[in-house]
Amino acid sequence: MNGLIALAGSGEYLPVMEDVDRHLLASLNLNGRRPRVVCLPTAAGREGDASVNRWSDMGVLHFEKLGADAKALRIIDRRSADDPQWESTLETADLIYFSGGDPGYLYETLHGTRAWNTALRAWGRGAVYAGCSAGAMILARRIPRFRLAQTQTGFGVVPAEFILPHFDAIPAVFKPFVFALRRQLRENERMIGVDEDTALVGRLGGEWRVMGQGSVHVFTKKDEQVYPSGQTLTLD
Repeated sequence: MNGLIALAGSGEYLPVMEDVDRHLLASLNLNGRRPRVVCLPTAAGREGDASVNRWSDMGVLHFEKLGADAKALRIIDRRSADDPQWESTLETADLIYFSGGDPGYLYETLHGTRAWNTALRAWGRGAVYAGCSAGAMILARRIPRFRLAQTQTGFGVVPAEFILPHFDAIPAVFKPFVFALRRQLRENERMIGVDEDTALVGRLGGEWRVMGQGSVHVFTKKDEQVYPSGQTLTLD
């Protein structure tokens, strides 16, 4: 991925994320044309039409308000993720946004599919990857499954073992699992926690900035660093 990457803890398509999303759109070199945004409600694919339609409509309205040409694609299962009708729209997108839902389902739905491979070509030429909650979690090497107290493989794009959204609002019942995830870290591995209404925005191999209302927490097995909004960090 050669463009910006945004890992949001919550708040997709809401006013609290407008500054973050304006920043993402401003990073694009478009020679005066409107940015092409694709919103993917894939992580909510098992929640039914009402949820899928709600995320789709919210995404389109949000980015149209910001001046983009926005579309939502109904990629909600393996069959639709392998449908060739979406290829052109994905490959020519300037920003692809994954809203929240079930991270395990999101990964299993996309992994190895035509949609994911087409999106990789867009990101390879510099399109922005934006993911909130589940959409952020899948970029780590492993994905926590909180209700099962298990982990599964992620895409491993961002150099982190785990990415935990909603970090400042994780229920107390799941705190022991978070502690167990940290204990699994080996030397030179990290876990990233992103607070609600907050995003970590940057490029692979470059600088990352905390944006929004909260903080980003970077854990190793022994240490924790907290970066409030406005601060920068590197993820080597």
